[in-house]
Amino acid sequence: MSDAFDNPPDYSFDDAEDGVIEIPYQSLSAVALAGIVEEFASRDGTDYGEYEYSLSDKVTQVEKQLKAGHLTLLFDPVSESCQLINRRDWKG
Repeated sequence: MSDAFDNPPDYSFDDAEDGVIEIPYQSLSAVALAGIVEEFASRDGTDYGEYEYSLSDKVTQVEKQLKAGHLTLLFDPVSESCQLINRRDWKG
């Protein structure tokens, strides 16, 4: 299974000075976290390689990467949006 986060899109979440903040996923309610993860996993361009995976499988993969510390949850108060990015790409 390929890692869908090896080449993340270039989001505007790369500079902590822009007001973007890292949010510990544990601080969210289970419902809020599930909504963010499902929205992310269902986006166009979230490529999982040559195999087709169900949304449930994609959500499970994203949750595992988040809990393992490979992903970071960011919040942009200006756009009022959340984003999951590869931790190594976060400069915060």
